[in-house]
Amino acid sequence: MKVPFVDLQSQYQGLKPQLDAAISKVIEESAFIRGRFVAAFEDEYSKAYGVKHCISVADGTAAIYIVLKMLGIGQGDEVITTANSWIASSETITQAGARVVFADVEKDYYNLDPDSVAQKITPRTKAILAVHLLGQPANLEKLSELCKKHNLLLIEDCAQSHFATYNGQKVGTFGIAATFSFYPGKNLGAYGDAGAIITNDNALADKCKTFARHGASSTNKHDHVMEGINSRLDGLQAAVLSVKLPHIHEWNARRAQHASAYTRLLNEVPGIITPKIRENCSHIFHAYVIRVKNRDAVQEFLNKNGVATSIHYPTPLPLLKAYAYLGHNENDFPVASAYSKDMLSLPMYPELTDDMIQFVVDTVRKSVSG
Repeated sequence: MKVPFVDLQSQYQGLKPQLDAAISKVIEESAFIRGRFVAAFEDEYSKAYGVKHCISVADGTAAIYIVLKMLGIGQGDEVITTANSWIASSETITQAGARVVFADVEKDYYNLDPDSVAQKITPRTKAILAVHLLGQPANLEKLSELCKKHNLLLIEDCAQSHFATYNGQKVGTFGIAATFSFYPGKNLGAYGDAGAIITNDNALADKCKTFARHGASSTNKHDHVMEGINSRLDGLQAAVLSVKLPHIHEWNARRAQHASAYTRLLNEVPGIITPKIRENCSHIFHAYVIRVKNRDAVQEFLNKNGVATSIHYPTPLPLLKAYAYLGHNENDFPVASAYSKDMLSLPMYPELTDDMIQFVVDTVRKSVSG
């Protein structure tokens, strides 16, 4: 048996008639840039999230950058974010003109550690960028308290956490704004790059929309009220996302069921540490991550024996060459540094079968037993 890390083809086959029809309609109408398909998805997503505004953009990275810029974050400001994430969470801070400040992660949940964040706050700190990593909500209660205490902005990076909840409230609705990626492998994925911003702040929504459309006013694309960028969701991706959106809760539920099966079976395997779920939170399991010693050898064994895997992420962000100028070492981020050496992501997608999960577990067992 072979178990891929992600199986987008299976998902496509399950929705083939609807997806093919939606794509064909976009082509028939030549509605490739903006247009009714984009407007429809923005309306559908904002309603699904229960927020006033959804501003679609080209990708999740652009979404973060646009929010930072339109909040006025720039030269002289600092933004605190996690040491364990994809570089989009940090590079956008620098690109906006601010200084990125990294904090360590929680031992149990791999997300931004509020205690570490508290130690990094200075008079220059303007915002906290909380990443809900792997599908698990960050500690929004404590992070929100820190923001309130120090008059900081809370921005949520929800690229891996579509519709996850914290105490019954959707992640992405706690801060001033939230950003999403719809990269093909996400829980809600397009067939190319795609992203969005959600917010209940009318003024911020208008600014983000204007900036992402070359700074053009909403009534006249030739009337540029500011210098902006070109970051637009295309009609094909919007149509695909509109077909998929009604299925996201079912897909998230299946992921959670698969995660439960993995955990039940893997807890019987010596040397494997399975993921914990934060109390009163829903984890949507964008990735199912175990910790295991000799991770690289285990990964090699799995890959050779039909189980595709990945690593989220092999190097903590502050230890990348891109951030050498900050002068950090592993001791500055002990949890993130330690976990980067033993975290391993197993196959996770709604179409997994019981037999596939059992095969993955059996292969993991063999890999650690000898």
